[in-house]
Amino acid sequence: MTEAGNNESNADSLTAARSQTLSRRETRLAREAQAPEPTLTRTVQTNVPTAPRRRWGSTLAVALAVPALFGTVALPAYAAGLPGQKDPSSGNTAAGNPQSFAVDSAVAETADLARDGFDATSSAELAANAAARDQAQRTADAAASRAAFAANQTAYTGPSADQLLSSNAPTPSYSLSAVFSEALKYQGVPYVLGGATPAGFDCSGFVKYVFAKFGIGLPHNADTQGRMGTKINVADAVPGDLVVSAGHIGFYAGNGMILHASRPGVPLRIGPIYAKSWSIVRIAG
Repeated sequence: MTEAGNNESNADSLTAARSQTLSRRETRLAREAQAPEPTLTRTVQTNVPTAPRRRWGSTLAVALAVPALFGTVALPAYAAGLPGQKDPSSGNTAAGNPQSFAVDSAVAETADLARDGFDATSSAELAANAAARDQAQRTADAAASRAAFAANQTAYTGPSADQLLSSNAPTPSYSLSAVFSEALKYQGVPYVLGGATPAGFDCSGFVKYVFAKFGIGLPHNADTQGRMGTKINVADAVPGDLVVSAGHIGFYAGNGMILHASRPGVPLRIGPIYAKSWSIVRIAG
């Protein structure tokens, strides 16, 4: 057979093989087309209550995790305060309070000073301090008034006690209260030994001048003045009566007090009766 014949025979064989393959494929497709479609079946599950499944695994994990977490946070803090624990930085065992620490002496001294510098004052102490300040102010004001009065009195140019008695000037109505009111006008007059005018008094010169205002003449001597009146009980004494002691005299001011010119350097004023022995004498008008 020639080469051309061989090629023709191979081509025929290949065509026959292809035809055979196509025939088998068409046959399979035809069978699949004729086969009934498969029916889909759906299974419906009814809601049947079932007992809940216990998740023992999760519960156990939580039960173990919570104490472990607590131990992780709390135990280190608790252990830090226990005596006998070692200081990791120094390797020494802490004895006592782990919060203690050393303070420089200069700092400690400053802290003490700052603390001691603070104080609280009660309301009673505040009231007492205010009263003391008021009293001090009143005392200062009184002293200033007496000084001013004394300065004016030293320039006094009016009549003396004797000049009052020798004049024909009218005198006020006499009473012990009127006498005491007149005597009060001369508080602050400086003490002057032998003085009998508002420029300066001694004790008897003061009494002499006040009674001269009412036209009553008295000697310039304390003991003699004390003998010119009538001695009365102390319980019956009223302001305007005379307080008489050895070598001294003045006006009774009530409540155991006396209005008098007491001694050099002390202005005429009211003060306690300081004599150990004294009596009350009343001058009749």
